[in-house]
Amino acid sequence: MSKCDYCVFYNYDDFTGEYVCDANIDEDDIERMMYKGTKDCPFFRDGDEYKTVRHQI
Repeated sequence: MSKCDYCVFYNYDDFTGEYVCDANIDEDDIERMMYKGTKDCPFFRDGDEYKTVRHQI
């Protein structure tokens, strides 16, 4: 499993039958990620909806 599996932007596309990233990424951002060798996606957001609740306890 990759970190993308837990991202809020990683959704199932009924049309293609595959999971896709729905983050709003433009061409400049894609180029920066490809050529700068970024390992972690800068658009990753944890899809754990209980994270805030656990933090408050």
